Amino acid sequence: MLLKKNTVFFSKMHGLGNDFIIIDSLKYNFFFSSKLIQKWSNRFSGIGFDQLLVIEKSISKKAHFHYRIFNSNGIEVEQCGNGARCIAYYLFIKKKISKKKICVSTKNRYLFLEHVIKNIFKVDMGEPLFLPNKIPFLQENVQYYYNIFVDKKKYSISVVSLGNPHCVLQVEDINSFPVDKIGLKLSKHISFPEGVNVGFMQIISKKKILLRVYERHVGETQACGSGACAAVAVGIRNKILFNYVTVKLLQGKLKIFWDGILGHTLYMSGEASHVYDGFITY
Repeated sequence: MLLKKNTVFFSKMHGLGNDFIIIDSLKYNFFFSSKLIQKWSNRFSGIGFDQLLVIEKSISKKAHFHYRIFNSNGIEVEQCGNGARCIAYYLFIKKKISKKKICVSTKNRYLFLEHVIKNIFKVDMGEPLFLPNKIPFLQENVQYYYNIFVDKKKYSISVVSLGNPHCVLQVEDINSFPVDKIGLKLSKHISFPEGVNVGFMQIISKKKILLRVYERHVGETQACGSGACAAVAVGIRNKILFNYVTVKLLQGKLKIFWDGILGHTLYMSGEASHVYDGFITY
């Protein structure tokens, strides 16, 4: 097959409908820009995806690989739970590594990935951080709940970082709540200098929640792994959830476990799916 000079091969994957293309830059020379990512992510004229994941050579002895995460608007972000499971599945099906457990580094932390069975993967997401300056969130004192105003209406939120910033609201009905409107305004709220991902959590029981997530710079996605972890983390910390919780997102479920002890890591388990392999010229 004769290909043009600027050709890149990719794998299209998704975690519960949160979709990605994965590019192995160890195998192909890949030079990209924010404009190019925006072009490719377009669902009408491009490939279409929520995020681009780029596998790179490890930058430390601790990790097997390094990977970078870019939103569809071309902005690089710190963390993606669904993307981590897809990275693990990619490395598994492409036989990049034979070990059951591997470590990858991201922009600001290490993730430990474990193959459970078939296309199920478990991710060590690291410890949840609740200090406002770790989010970052412009508040001095650590609280369980903070009051924040949007269009002169007060909302009670909890905040946490899992490598990326999250705020979580408990709502009575996620189907009728104006997720797009409030999510957009909270994601850009002045109290969050780097923006924030916004989770809307409906509690069914202490071991099951429904969740919708409005991701900063992107909008609502079909699923958000780190958002699911954030919702459960604040629910456990606020003593309204048990330590092992099933999170029902728009297109599937994730299992989250955290023992509730500050400094201890949180775990997420769920499916990853391979859709197809392809190439694109540019």
